[in-house]
Amino acid sequence: MEMDRRELADFLRRSRERLSPQDVGLPAGSRRRTPGLRREEVVQLAGMSADYYTRLEQARGPQPSVQMLAALARALRLSEDERDHLHLLAGHRPPAGRQAGEHVRPALLHLLDQLKETPAQIVSDLGDLLAQNAMATALFGSVCSLREDDRNVVWRWFTDPTVRQAYPEEERDHWSRVHVADLRAAVARRSRDAAAEALVARIAAASEEFARLWELHEVAVRRTSRMCVVHPAIGPISLDCEALLTPTEDQRLLLFTPAPGTTAAGCLELLRVVGTERFDTNADGAGRAGGTGGAAGAGGTATEHNEVR
Repeated sequence: MEMDRRELADFLRRSRERLSPQDVGLPAGSRRRTPGLRREEVVQLAGMSADYYTRLEQARGPQPSVQMLAALARALRLSEDERDHLHLLAGHRPPAGRQAGEHVRPALLHLLDQLKETPAQIVSDLGDLLAQNAMATALFGSVCSLREDDRNVVWRWFTDPTVRQAYPEEERDHWSRVHVADLRAAVARRSRDAAAEALVARIAAASEEFARLWELHEVAVRRTSRMCVVHPAIGPISLDCEALLTPTEDQRLLLFTPAPGTTAAGCLELLRVVGTERFDTNADGAGRAGGTGGAAGAGGTATEHNEVR
């Protein structure tokens, strides 16, 4: 990322001019010919040299550090969006904001209910299934429940062989690498998050394959992909998966749509008729499908979701 000195200078100046001394707990004083804070007041609040700040406002200063940007954001009383904008103008990645966590907004759950013809799920960036609509339940079956200890897609992929049976054998190695690379990116974004580190340790202890792939340090955020789900009653269904991110990027709405040029549209139409009946095509009942974007939960006809505990 490159520093945009001109835009940074303008943003600092405009932000300073929008504040009054009273806004930051300083005396108003007298004989102010221009609105807003003076430069020396910003310097006082941020704890930096007057020369350094002046050069920033004149678009000729060096790139400020993230610590300096944090001080400026506090001094100028910036909102989270304004703070992130400040970092981007200075050529830095914005700090991580508040995460949505396990709570799914009611409007998003309502949207899931309205998607009558399209399988859809909401998963966390770490792969926890948080909600899904009836079509997703019918498509993926009862492989992964919404229980906290059983809802993680990556965990189930590497520890439960029945999940992989829903995908062509020649594609399973590919999906293993997709899961690990996407999880690696999420863990890095969370930066030493305890839940993320615990998940990685848990899966690595249970799966040698996961541990081996994790050591490769492959990183790739899963945004779009094409997948083939082998439904036990309908057969192979070719789908495009599109991930729509929440602003905090720790929740994703996954949409599974028919792949162009395939019979998937007809298969999904049949799936709507079939619904969530159980089809145990194997002797051990292991023929159900399980999503690679978010392994599906227990059967049901309404949107399922995990409540905050």
